[in-house]
Amino acid sequence: MMTDKVRIDSLGANSFNGNNETYLARQAEFESNVRSYPRKLPLAIAQANGVWITDVENNQYLDCLAGAGTLALGHNHPDVLQSIQNVITSGLPLHTLDLTTPLKDQFSEYLLSLLPGQGKEYCLQFTGPSGADAVEAALKLAKKVTGRSGIISFSGGYHGMTHGALSVTGNLSPKEAVDGMMPEVQFMPYPHLYRCPLGIGGEAGVKALTYYFENLINDVESGVRKPAAVILEAVQGEGGVNPAPKEWLQRIRKVTKEHGILLIIDEVQAGFCRTGKLFAFEHAGIEPDIIVMSKAVGGGLPLAVLGIKKEFDAWSPGHHTGTFRGNQLAMATGLTTLKHLTENKIADKVAAQGEWLKGKLAELQKRYPVIGQVRGLGLMIGIEIVKPNEAKDHMGCYPADAELSALLQKNCFKAGLILERGGRNGVVLRLLPSLLITNDELAIFLDKFEQALLAAGIKPV
Repeated sequence: MMTDKVRIDSLGANSFNGNNETYLARQAEFESNVRSYPRKLPLAIAQANGVWITDVENNQYLDCLAGAGTLALGHNHPDVLQSIQNVITSGLPLHTLDLTTPLKDQFSEYLLSLLPGQGKEYCLQFTGPSGADAVEAALKLAKKVTGRSGIISFSGGYHGMTHGALSVTGNLSPKEAVDGMMPEVQFMPYPHLYRCPLGIGGEAGVKALTYYFENLINDVESGVRKPAAVILEAVQGEGGVNPAPKEWLQRIRKVTKEHGILLIIDEVQAGFCRTGKLFAFEHAGIEPDIIVMSKAVGGGLPLAVLGIKKEFDAWSPGHHTGTFRGNQLAMATGLTTLKHLTENKIADKVAAQGEWLKGKLAELQKRYPVIGQVRGLGLMIGIEIVKPNEAKDHMGCYPADAELSALLQKNCFKAGLILERGGRNGVVLRLLPSLLITNDELAIFLDKFEQALLAAGIKPV
């Protein structure tokens, strides 16, 4: 075993002895096979600032992953660091269970003010620090409120890896050999303008899926009992950056309200200006009954919160607890992040940058037809990779190319660009950069991405 040590008291790039390969080998020795990101992004991080990461070999990378959307302000934003230092020197406790503090009071008031109607109809529930635990709490609460046990979820959705959250997640791979998933989960198809699950395509497919959902709820012989809740993402993230059509979301809200079914919207990845609105559901002008929040809400530190319509706050004291509900540092960094996003109108900046970037990617698509579709909202963008030399399907789409998508991610990494894959079989390259990324840095992304295409042997047309 390597005996080189890291000086924790003066941590920095020069404090590390060893190269990426050495640290990755040690990680493999120390950690379970469950680790995933190091297999695709083989580096040991020494420093990070804004959208840039430096590894232990002093290589620099443009980070378009940002903690899977957690780092809304990027790495080590000075205001975020200062908020941590302020708490540490203030004498505030770092752990409080669910006891309140002046800091928690400020955070709660500010977060509530950002919810629909300035939060007047909502209350907050602090759960365990992961989005998955917040999903678990939302599912339990819906069952408690309605007295019903069924849940409707959607193919392609991602809600976490704990038992209930995994049960309502579309991805089948992590469910293999896991018996006893949560019962009465009914999956329904989620609209997809590029790869319509009904094989119809376009607006006709959206209308058919909208009718299908409403008919399932109204049909007395559907075979599906009225559920306690419907859970969905207004933009599916891990599912391939797939925004829900506005009219479909609006109809789901109308139908669930008419039938006393709680609508849970998972904003863990799409929330807090990521899509060019404070929340992704705002694009459709709807109000959920329960809003699931994590990632950016903690400003880079672990925190998860539910926004619950007060009429549905049916909890008895202590019926969903968690030791780490009172993360004071995360509330400090979260408050700083939320204020920065709102006071600087970052949502408007992100919306404009997203449209500009999609336009640039569309131009790239004309020269590189392996780009099948560019989609998304704001700085939550997906690039689906296809096989343009093979026959199109009846909807005019080329077959997806998972192998090339994986190669492009690898080539991007070699070019100094970090991004993730998602969608069915990982065919979608996903962008989730810091919301403070500049236009110049987005231009660097475009350059590095084209380098990756050329390195894969793809010639422009």
